[in-house]
Amino acid sequence: MKSLLEIYDMATGRSRLVLQADHVIEAPNWDPSGKSLLVNGGGRLFRVDLSAPDLVPVDTGFATRCNNDHGISPDGKTIVISSHRDRGSEIFLIPAEGGTPRLISPDAPSWWHGWSPDGRRLAYVAARGSRIIDVYTIGIDGGSETRLTMGEGHCDGPDYSADGTRIYYNCDRDGHAQIWVMNADGSDQRKLFADDHVNWFPHPSPDGRHLLYLAYPPGTLGHPANLPVALCLATPDGENRRRVLEFTGGQGTINVPCWAPDSSAFAYMRYAPD
Repeated sequence: MKSLLEIYDMATGRSRLVLQADHVIEAPNWDPSGKSLLVNGGGRLFRVDLSAPDLVPVDTGFATRCNNDHGISPDGKTIVISSHRDRGSEIFLIPAEGGTPRLISPDAPSWWHGWSPDGRRLAYVAARGSRIIDVYTIGIDGGSETRLTMGEGHCDGPDYSADGTRIYYNCDRDGHAQIWVMNADGSDQRKLFADDHVNWFPHPSPDGRHLLYLAYPPGTLGHPANLPVALCLATPDGENRRRVLEFTGGQGTINVPCWAPDSSAFAYMRYAPD
């Protein structure tokens, strides 16, 4: 499959191709400067300068089994990565320019998904003592983790609201994955809406006006690659839902926060046969 890194412009409703690769690259994440994107591929992390798009490797030290759960701190100084070691996926921090990873997650497996707007906490999912995946948060200095969901179903994709008071996530506790929201301390968990599609990876826009998520066909199990999917926009309360793009994608399309810092656009991956 070819990997196509694209940007959707909110004002025009049109997408433009940024970069095409003949191998799998995934999970674009926008730098707070607005000048570049991060993506992963083949266990490594790459920076894509939007003025001269190319896959420029980022030094991740010993972390050479990176998956598609990475992001940049709100101040642009730090990158968070999720990379596999013997215990499974673990969460690390590295300087924005690259360098030696510093372990953050106290246990494995753990997969990062969101950074609080004040830069002080990380939201992630993890399995602890069972195969159930729950939502957790932790401070950027590590230490004790805070569990927010309690095994009600498979939870994934937690991302903070623009003001940091809420966390959006997807969960299948009612049968198949739908979009949920809760307060940042885990209280007041509620489903935003219900439909037949299998909905994953909600991402609120930085200006607080939009919610982007990925819709799989009904009956999809998990979040596989290379299926007919749609990117959907809604208001943060789950109203006014609309499908804005349809293509082949899924795993790798928008696994991590992907909005431009000014909310004028979002980045995504789609895939096409060679």
